[in-house]
Amino acid sequence: MFTGIVQGVAIIEKVSPAPGLNTYAIRLPAEHSKGVTIGASVAINGACLTVTRQDADCLYFDAMQETLKLTTLGGVSEGDRVNFERAARIGDEIGGHLLSGHVHTTAVVTSILRPENNVTIEFEVPEAWARYLFAKGYIAINGASLTIGEVTSNRFNVHLIPETLRATTFGDIREGDAVNIEIDSQTQTIVDTLSRLGYDRPAPVR
Repeated sequence: MFTGIVQGVAIIEKVSPAPGLNTYAIRLPAEHSKGVTIGASVAINGACLTVTRQDADCLYFDAMQETLKLTTLGGVSEGDRVNFERAARIGDEIGGHLLSGHVHTTAVVTSILRPENNVTIEFEVPEAWARYLFAKGYIAINGASLTIGEVTSNRFNVHLIPETLRATTFGDIREGDAVNIEIDSQTQTIVDTLSRLGYDRPAPVR
C-alpha cells in the first residue's frame, strides 16, 4: 500500500524494451534508495512496480504489457522525471489517502491556470470513469493524493500549492500531457454498490 504522499522525483536512467515487457533503470535520490530489498514495491508515477535489481542509487523494474497499456509508463524516455513513493510500513503516517498503486486509467491535461502562488490543472478522463469524480473527493494523479476541485462532465480540476509543485513533477506538466489516475477505492466501492442496488448516479452535467 501507498499513502499518496510523493517522496520525491526520480530520473529514468534507461529504458530497455524486450518481448512482452520494458525494463526501467530509475535513479532515486540517495537518501531514498537505502534499505531497498529485491522484491520491494515502489510506486512510479502511481504505478506499483517491483524492484528486480539495485545498483547503488539505481533501481531496476520490469513493466509487463498490461501495465504499459493501462499507464503512461510506455511513453517515458531516458532523462524523464517521475514521481516515486516507497511502500508504506505499519506505523507510517497516512498523510494522503490509501492507494494500491493499481492505475485505473489515464487522463489528459486540458488546461493549466497559474494565478498567484498556486496552479490549477484541469484533466479529462474517459467517460466511463466520470461516475467516480466528486467535488472535494480524493483522487491520485501520478501517485499524488489530491483533492478534486470542480467537476464538469468527465473533466475535473485540482489546485496545487507551491510545495506540491516543488516536491513532484507537476511543475513540469504541460497541456496535452497524459497522467496516471487511481480512483479512490472507497468512492468506487460506494458508487458500484449503489449502482448494483439500482441507485445509479445521474449523468454528469455537461
